[in-house]
Amino acid sequence: MTRISYLGPAGTFTEQALWAFGVPGAEPVAVDSPAAALSAVRAGEADYAVAAIESSVDGSVTSTSDALVESPGVQIYGETELDIAFAIMTRPGEGLDGPRRFASHPVAYQQVKRWVGENVPGASFVPAASNGAGARMVAEGEADVAAAPRRAAELFGLEVHADGVADLETARTRFLLVGPPGTPTPRTGNDRTTIVFQLPNEPGTLVAVLQEFASRGVDMSRIESRPTRKVRNTYDFHVDLVGHIEDEPLAEALRAVYLRASKIVFLGSWPRAHGEAAPTDLGRRAAANEWVRRAREGK
Repeated sequence: MTRISYLGPAGTFTEQALWAFGVPGAEPVAVDSPAAALSAVRAGEADYAVAAIESSVDGSVTSTSDALVESPGVQIYGETELDIAFAIMTRPGEGLDGPRRFASHPVAYQQVKRWVGENVPGASFVPAASNGAGARMVAEGEADVAAAPRRAAELFGLEVHADGVADLETARTRFLLVGPPGTPTPRTGNDRTTIVFQLPNEPGTLVAVLQEFASRGVDMSRIESRPTRKVRNTYDFHVDLVGHIEDEPLAEALRAVYLRASKIVFLGSWPRAHGEAAPTDLGRRAAANEWVRRAREGK
């Protein structure tokens, strides 16, 4: 069995993403946060973790971003994207009228807030650790209405009043498959690479690093800064790059960044997703190059 930790309980979109990866012999291990899912891998309590990293509505999932750079290291081996729409559910026999306590994850609430205002007027929002947890809160009487995947209604014996609810029809969330450090997923020609680096606090250092990518034609699909939470006024730059560590231009750019950075962490190269799980053959890996080894050891 392959133990895979995820944001639980059963009935969350993260659980749905877990099954989408199609890992043979997967045994779900429910935890209460994305950070806890990654911690389970570090502690040897899970072989892999599935965690949300980016919402098309709410942006980056910062708890996942921060947890990815904690020590000891972990590595990303795959990704999948899910369309996000919700079922609205109550206890059997109850309706949506009257004072209602509405439970969901705060990010999910932002994706159904307009619908709730129009169809459950006067509802008070009750934050839940996950959408599955919101459904469980309704089943246990701690809330009256929940927005969650339809599977949650089946699991907790709830009645569905509306399905496919989403204020934005284009809402999608990207999920990562994360495991212990190892050889990167084989190159496919349509890949993504993620690194995290810190720079000396000197004028022009970030511009110089970005130029290393631009001059070699390496495209960045995402960049953001996060406080290190270790030293005041220091930041980690999280960067998603289009390409694989085995692509020569990208490898050359990373070697150049390595020389400029005060710290750099390689988080993996893997196939990009296109609305369904990307290949994650965990039994095959291309040979890791010297840069990967040096980056993991730090400077």
